[in-house]
Amino acid sequence: MRRRLFLKGTLAGSAITAALGAGLLLPRAALAAWPKAVMEASSFGDTGTASGSVKIKAPEIAENGAVVPITIDATGVDGVESISIVAAANSRPLAATYRMGEGAIPFVSTRLKMSKTGDVYGVVKTVSGTLNTKTQVKVTVGGCA
Repeated sequence: MRRRLFLKGTLAGSAITAALGAGLLLPRAALAAWPKAVMEASSFGDTGTASGSVKIKAPEIAENGAVVPITIDATGVDGVESISIVAAANSRPLAATYRMGEGAIPFVSTRLKMSKTGDVYGVVKTVSGTLNTKTQVKVTVGGCA
């Protein structure tokens, strides 16, 4: 009896894995929102909104694109709702989105995979609008296959 339960669980797990691989279970809301975030980040200089309160920390040269440390610090900004990280040169640019709860400290530190050299944007969505900052990371060995 245990063998049948194991096989049933394995088949269900493989069906979910196949659906994820086929793109049937992607977070559509996040993927639908990333072009807007990229547009806002790329046109940031034209909007006149200062990004001095949002800081991004990343290496200038990443020797291994599989583990690129990125830190977004928006502690000087009030009313932060979410922080997104966009790696523009990747095939899927939206790397991460973190929703900030009430009273959360708007600080994110993570590691990204980057396929090649490109700009990394920190997009901070607040109650009053969107703030952006960017930096370029040069990748010597790509981390995405």
